[in-house]
Amino acid sequence: MHDEIKKCSHVGTVIAVSLSKKHTFSKKNQNIIKLVKGLGIEGDAHFGSTVKHRSRVAQNPDQPNLRQIHLIQSELFEELADHFHIEPGQMGENITTAGINLLELPVNTILFLGHSAVIKITGLRNPCAQIDQFQPGLLNAVIEKDENGNLIRKAGIMGIVLESGEVKPGDEIRIELPPKPFKKLERV
Repeated sequence: MHDEIKKCSHVGTVIAVSLSKKHTFSKKNQNIIKLVKGLGIEGDAHFGSTVKHRSRVAQNPDQPNLRQIHLIQSELFEELADHFHIEPGQMGENITTAGINLLELPVNTILFLGHSAVIKITGLRNPCAQIDQFQPGLLNAVIEKDENGNLIRKAGIMGIVLESGEVKPGDEIRIELPPKPFKKLERV
């Protein structure tokens, strides 16, 4: 699959863009969001060069912000549709995508969004108990175990902004894989 991605100029699409000025679980859909190099999404609670996630700020407020932007593939909503009704932005993501299995991308994959925005994937979102406050039972639905007992986190990926730009629904997403050997995504 990775070799196929390398050759594709357009592999995915932005379905929705969302942000929240406050630390809320869900984010409100927008017509457009502005990504700012090294900081994240203008107007979002996670905007900044240092960590903004509350539990991580409590540990060390000076850590770099590797969670400037959160992406989830809309295919997850379809996978969970028998038991849960989830709309874009409701799981706290800034960008909802279609056409890319985000969870299979390696660390340091570069995503080109729209005309000029560029992000680098830093790792997996680690879903917490708040997700069950949104919809009871959802935490167990987005965390599975593989045949070796390793956790599989399906609640999206995190990244940092390398190049500023505006992103809106309908924008294309292009992928550039990092050099091999690929490093599997871990929680950040």
